[in-house]
Amino acid sequence: MGQRLKRILSVALCVVLAVYVVLAMTSFNNPKETYPLCTKVVINVEDESTNGFLSVDEIRRILERNRLYPFKKRMADVNPRDIEDKLKDSPFVKTAQCYKTKDGCVSISITQRLPVVRVKNVAGDDYYLDDHGGIMPNSKYTSDLIIATGYISKWYARRYLSRLAIEIMKDEFWRNQIVQINICRDLGVELVPRVGDHVVYLGSLPQTKYVNKRKALIAGFVESKLDRLEKFYRYGLSQAGWNKYSCIDLEFDNQIICKKK
Repeated sequence: MGQRLKRILSVALCVVLAVYVVLAMTSFNNPKETYPLCTKVVINVEDESTNGFLSVDEIRRILERNRLYPFKKRMADVNPRDIEDKLKDSPFVKTAQCYKTKDGCVSISITQRLPVVRVKNVAGDDYYLDDHGGIMPNSKYTSDLIIATGYISKWYARRYLSRLAIEIMKDEFWRNQIVQINICRDLGVELVPRVGDHVVYLGSLPQTKYVNKRKALIAGFVESKLDRLEKFYRYGLSQAGWNKYSCIDLEFDNQIICKKK
């Protein structure tokens, strides 16, 4: 009889505990019980201060245009999934997370796609490439990015141009020195520097169908070419003058061919 009573008490305790957990979770997921209105909206945009296109104000405007901005709305009427889905519609948003808290706050966190180069090709296309090779539409925003011109198909842009731009942007000196990439008809690469009245010719980027190998080959190609160019800048142009040559050709290893004006 004693064992049976213990089992009954144990089961009853488990039931009470389960009911408590359910009620606690229900209370947590229904902020309206304590704060019926949204009293605070916290928006965090990762990389807002870099070359991204999104800001806290822009996120708020997107939600206001679509009547989803939660401030002063009933917490019961705020749907985090609707907010996330609407923000993900933006071509500049990589990820969006939204959740409600019991104190009447709605928190929104955004990570954005970061552009690395702007493409304006001979066909008249005008768009951005992000740091994963994705295409982003042109917008009303401006950003201090390298501009790529010439014979650039979207296939080439995604697979090769984006990797070239990423490698250039890694180094602070070249990020500030190179203002334009031009792709010739034969896919030869020209760089236009900010300082110096000349064009730098690198030759064609190494090609392969394997993604990881492509990254490694282009990284090695760019590092080798720009290392030679930096040394030439330091020991050659500093003596001869920055405007003496119209073209600096780095296509072939172990030599630099310069064309005088």
